[in-house]
Amino acid sequence: MVTAPSPPKSLSGADLLALLTSALSAKSLPVDENGVYFIFTAADVPVEGFCMDSCGFHATAPPSAATGGKKLTYAWVGNPGTQCPGMCAWPYALPQFGPQAPPLVSPNKDVGLEGMVINMATVLAGAATNPSNTGYYQGDSLAPLEAASACAGSFGKGSYPGYPGNLFTDKKTGASFNAHGVNGRLFLLPALWSPSSQTCTTLS
Repeated sequence: MVTAPSPPKSLSGADLLALLTSALSAKSLPVDENGVYFIFTAADVPVEGFCMDSCGFHATAPPSAATGGKKLTYAWVGNPGTQCPGMCAWPYALPQFGPQAPPLVSPNKDVGLEGMVINMATVLAGAATNPSNTGYYQGDSLAPLEAASACAGSFGKGSYPGYPGNLFTDKKTGASFNAHGVNGRLFLLPALWSPSSQTCTTLS
């Protein structure tokens, strides 16, 4: 994770890349061409395209002195808690568009961070399987499709637009989830496209 002590009022894509290269130049992060560098922004930091075009993205840092002359994969995910929970934290928030079905109960009591986990998993799956954004398309090359975006809105079996699918429910809190984390944490992770079965594969 890369942070800036005094970020500008709004961050552009170039600003995000600059945060990464600055950290690499300062040796705060090692150069790892096999890794994925994640940049997370707080709920009060606006980012160009956030809540309009995407909830996060992955890209390639071009070779430079900071990257040791290597291409590096990096990604960004924003906290949608106050800016656009309906777009980037569904199904833990009322959807921005469509039927207003009641949101699910958050297992960690933080809708913004729940959204970040979902979007981080989405972006990581894309970065691992399609790092250069040239691998998969839906129609033309201007409509890229990736492992998780091919299954948008699907988290459990039986999902359909507006319904995330059949999920596990925590008996104590009523929270919905499909994945167990460290120290008893519960999370919701997106379905991923399976090339072998030609279907969206879920955890629950």
